[in-house]
Amino acid sequence: MALVKYNNNSISAVTSTALASGNLVPIKTLTASSSATLSFVDGSSDVVLDSTYPIYKFEFINIHAATLYAIFQFNFSTDSGSNYNVTKTTTFFRAKHNEGDSVAALSYETGQDLAQSSSFQNLTFNNGNLADESTSGTIFLFAPSSTTFVKHFISCNNGLEGGGYFQNTFVAGYGNTQSAVNAIQFKFDSGNIDSGKIKLYGIKDS
Repeated sequence: MALVKYNNNSISAVTSTALASGNLVPIKTLTASSSATLSFVDGSSDVVLDSTYPIYKFEFINIHAATLYAIFQFNFSTDSGSNYNVTKTTTFFRAKHNEGDSVAALSYETGQDLAQSSSFQNLTFNNGNLADESTSGTIFLFAPSSTTFVKHFISCNNGLEGGGYFQNTFVAGYGNTQSAVNAIQFKFDSGNIDSGKIKLYGIKDS
C-alpha cells in the first residue's frame, strides 16, 4: 500500500474542519425544585414539539421524589396544556432485584397499564425518597404532530423502589388520538418532584 504524503500546500487547501452535525438536537431542559409538575408545551419557553422532528426524546435524570412510594407519571395534551387527558392504551412490565439478594423477579404489572383510559400513565413503581434514591430513564415519542395516526411511545426507566429494591420498568403504548399532541406533563402521583432534570431532544429525519 502506497504512503500518502502531505505538504503545506495540501494542508492549506483544506477549507473546513467542521464535523457533520448530529441527528439528536437539544431543545429544552427543565429542572425540578419542589415542583408539582414539569410540562413541555410547544411554542412556550422555547419548546418545540411539532412537525419539526419526526421523533422526540425525553431524558429523566435523577428524578427524586419528595414522598415515599410516589409513582412517576406522564400524560399528553392536544390543547397546548389546558388539559392533560389523552386516551391511552399501554403495557407495563418490570424487572426488580433487592439489595439483600432475596428477591429477583420479572413481571407484567396489570395494575400499571391502561386500556383506553385518559388517566396519567405510570412510568415507575413505588419510588424511594431517601437522599440517594432517584429514577432515571427515557421516553421516545413518535410523530406527535400527525393528524392521521395514533401517537406511539416507548419508555424505559431505572430507579430505586422504597425498601431497597432496584427496578427496571418498560412502558409502551399509544395515545389514541388523531389530533396533534403538542404538550406533555410529568409529575408524581403523590407529592412534588423534589429535584432532577428532564431534557427534551428532537431527532432529525434520516
